[in-house]
Amino acid sequence: MSSSCSKKQKIADEKRLFQDKWENLYFVTQVGDKITCLICLQCISVPKEYNVRRHYDTLHEQQFAALTGTIHEEKAHHLKASFANQRNFFARVNTASRDSMKASFVVSEMMAKASRPFTEGQFVKECMIKACEIICPEKKMLFEGISLSANTVASRITESADDVQQQLIAAAKNFEAYSIALDKSTGVTDTVYCAVFIRGVDANFNVFEELLDMLPMKGTTTGQDIFQELEACIDRCGLPWDTLVSVATDGAPAMCSQKAGVVGLLKDKLNRLSLSGSFAAIHCILHQEALCAKNIQLKEVMDVVVKTANFIRARGLNHRQFVSFLADLEAELLYHTEVRWLSRGKVLQRFFALRQEIALFMAMKDRDVPELCEPTFLSDLAFLTDVTQHLNALMAHFSALKSLGAVDLQRLKYYAEMLTRLLDDFEHRFQEFTALEPHFALFATPFAVDVQSVPEEVQMELLDLQCDTILKQKYTDVGVPEFYKFVPREKFPILVCRAARILAMFGSTYVCEQFFSTMKINKTALRSRLTDEHLKATLRLATTHNFRPNVDGLVSGKRTQLSGQKPS
Repeated sequence: MSSSCSKKQKIADEKRLFQDKWENLYFVTQVGDKITCLICLQCISVPKEYNVRRHYDTLHEQQFAALTGTIHEEKAHHLKASFANQRNFFARVNTASRDSMKASFVVSEMMAKASRPFTEGQFVKECMIKACEIICPEKKMLFEGISLSANTVASRITESADDVQQQLIAAAKNFEAYSIALDKSTGVTDTVYCAVFIRGVDANFNVFEELLDMLPMKGTTTGQDIFQELEACIDRCGLPWDTLVSVATDGAPAMCSQKAGVVGLLKDKLNRLSLSGSFAAIHCILHQEALCAKNIQLKEVMDVVVKTANFIRARGLNHRQFVSFLADLEAELLYHTEVRWLSRGKVLQRFFALRQEIALFMAMKDRDVPELCEPTFLSDLAFLTDVTQHLNALMAHFSALKSLGAVDLQRLKYYAEMLTRLLDDFEHRFQEFTALEPHFALFATPFAVDVQSVPEEVQMELLDLQCDTILKQKYTDVGVPEFYKFVPREKFPILVCRAARILAMFGSTYVCEQFFSTMKINKTALRSRLTDEHLKATLRLATTHNFRPNVDGLVSGKRTQLSGQKPS
């Protein structure tokens, strides 16, 4: 053992105690396990009278030698009171500093969720100070201490996003199953961003749906490039490949190709790991519906609707006059966009409802629409309106077509043929869902499924489940998916595992579409210099649902920093 260790051990063993008389004799006091000089505030680590006296005699004895008796004691009392006030002051300052830092984190998170530029932090601070001057002017200094400069806001958002990411990765380690939704979009600076969302289910059947990562791609975006980024992302987060249930993508060849696309390369990897049996590749339902809808050959109807609607909405005067014309009806038309099928449905619905008023208005503008008086066109319009409504809301009746009364029999046959083609296209495009239908049925209606229709390894558990009256009543009371939270895992391990895998599946890439909409709000032509790191951090906070930054932990980490480290 070294001599220094022996010395420390001896000092500890001696159990030396601070003596009250030292305060008056040598102007010192005890702070924790240290002795502090009340004059120069230096610490005397060893509570030994020899060390204390030597410090006083060497540095202060000459200055205070003239003080004797009561005067000496009063000086000691004065120094001790001054030292206590100083400590209380710094304690208050530290508390105020901690609260100001916490407020900085909270406001920065709110700015990220609202997609506000970092530079607006200073404006927010000025607003708070002005309000404080009116409501509580005595606390103005507290608000002035909140740091909300652009650099600080960017730093706070990045640290908060990192904390959320760490929470997600920690939660993902307990996922029973998880799926990936994958899509890409080009930003204002021509960088392609690949959004990777994860949907996971833990042992308690809690569902988490969060942004796993945003992958900026500066070069090519082939299926191989995207797959390599995805593979690195999953490995970087420590996610096990054996609990990956499915991947949801759009219909782009780089995503769906069985040879060079992400899906094909992902299946090859799982094959090499002998894990491909329970994996499903899902083509986004919304994209599939939009593609199926193209089978409806009523382009000439849609052209008239779009031309008329855009004439009314694209010109300010026409729009104002039309709104005034419909003031009693409190309705207006929408623009039609070719990208979103849902917006087409809304345009058709409003156009059909206002077809008579539109015909009158267009006649007033010397822009007659003769098709609005033709029975064939009106029935085609009604049919198209109903079909888009069905695709959007999955309704079961042709209400618009019925409102026209009698419809030509030949047109009805034409519509029937069109629906047949639409049905065939649905069956072709949704084959992966057809293959999963038995699994969906077992998950959604476990008490109604025929035991003979399920795999043999599940049959015994399913029989026991269907005979359990308590669980059957619970299923009736809470429904799916809450029911599986009450199914005993130890008694029904296979059923519970299968339920978790189904619940973890994505049905569409709509979450990615929402993400890209938020991204375009944040990184615009006016904010094109926003770095990928700050963009990802902002979007992570803006899109998270299950996690909040641990602000107290972040502030505490800042407080423990030593001088010379990165400033807070």
